[in-house]
Amino acid sequence: MSPAPAAVPGADPAAVGPWLADRLGDPAWRDCALSPIGAGRSNLTYRVQSAAGAVVLRRPPVGQVAATAHDMGRERRIISGLADSDVPVPAVLAWSDGGPPVDAPCYVMELVDGVVPLGTLPPGWAETPDERRRAGDALVDVLVRLHSVDPAAHGLADFGRPEGFMARQVRRWVTQWEHARVAVPEEGIAEPLQSLADALADALPTTQRHTIVHGDYRLDNCIFAADDPGTIKAVLDWEMSTLGDPLADLGLLLVYWREADDGPAWRDSRGVPGPTALPGFPRRAEIAGRYAAATGLDLAPLPWYVAFGAFKLAVVLAGIVARVRAGMVPETMAVGLGSVLPLVTLGRHVLAEGLD
Repeated sequence: MSPAPAAVPGADPAAVGPWLADRLGDPAWRDCALSPIGAGRSNLTYRVQSAAGAVVLRRPPVGQVAATAHDMGRERRIISGLADSDVPVPAVLAWSDGGPPVDAPCYVMELVDGVVPLGTLPPGWAETPDERRRAGDALVDVLVRLHSVDPAAHGLADFGRPEGFMARQVRRWVTQWEHARVAVPEEGIAEPLQSLADALADALPTTQRHTIVHGDYRLDNCIFAADDPGTIKAVLDWEMSTLGDPLADLGLLLVYWREADDGPAWRDSRGVPGPTALPGFPRRAEIAGRYAAATGLDLAPLPWYVAFGAFKLAVVLAGIVARVRAGMVPETMAVGLGSVLPLVTLGRHVLAEGLD
């Protein structure tokens, strides 16, 4: 007799398999194996493998029920809503609002094969500058397509409250910082972070358009075709999606972006390695220009959105550190993330000096 598949934190194949067999109508799912995908710093993701095939299971972080139950519903709803749009998303196959199979809200989606550009590029993929340019252009073009979707036409008219979105976002992340600050060991963060929050609140730009906002749009939240770097097969990680100001997505994307000749403020804020400094990838100015040409939006206030992105990412990092120090998640989740203060410094620099 084969040993029972081992459980992984947050999901037990002995519970997941029978549930999938029932929901998908195939008894071959009963005997399955689960393996974690990604770092697990937000919602937890698993590959579920069986004789019936492979799918992906998403659930909230263990021990954080209230907020993440909402996240699961939002993720499933936005992916389902975009299924008939020209934004590439995985198909939702099954879901639970709580209880079995993981004692928390969860959903199962199709496994999309392809390349997720994490850190360094895999050998043989996007090896030439032209291929890397096409990957960068595809990233911008899919973002433009997302921001062109009519929410009402896809059952998403009530997916968020777009009026006053950026003002609420600043307040929200200040509140998140207040919850995390007592556990963050770095000295000298509180004053500059609050100063950045105040500066953002005092200079709120006028929103030009309301659209679906992804909330964490970046290169490694996309699956690219293995045989074509210029094709994105699926956009992932929709847990912060809502209706709001589309330039928030563009600003955060530029915070993640790296260039080979970045100045100190940009260079020092890099916590996690990324490939976009390689020859061929478009520069931040080129990304902004391509986006502006396609959307018609005025990018004069873009430095504010980039500064907000740096502020938001700094608070997200502080929250991860706080959860590690509280013993809520393993210490490995904070490995390689860098520190909070350089992101705050970047935000202040961009507000004062622009994107150079």
